[in-house]
Amino acid sequence: MRFMLTFRFPTEKGNELAREGKLGQTVQSILEEINPEAAYFGPMEGARGGYLVLNMVNASQIPAIAEPLFLGLDATVQIHPVMTAEDLGVATPAIEQAAQRYG
Repeated sequence: MRFMLTFRFPTEKGNELAREGKLGQTVQSILEEINPEAAYFGPMEGARGGYLVLNMVNASQIPAIAEPLFLGLDATVQIHPVMTAEDLGVATPAIEQAAQRYG
């Protein structure tokens, strides 16, 4: 199942890592460990952050994905299930059934 993980880390932590010359190395190491399908970075709520697209088989994988971000970047993490256009096409009958029953 595909998930969109968003993370944001404090400016102070990012500045500390940048001054030590470790920001890029830390982020790269985390990405190698997590191995996302896609990774995007940019400002988030006034701090550094990013978006990772991940494929997880079950919830037991969450700690292995989130802990490197918590420990390495002092990040806050949110994980949201997402669908591709193909997934949405497969889900459409269930959406239509719910609309007929509850809409």
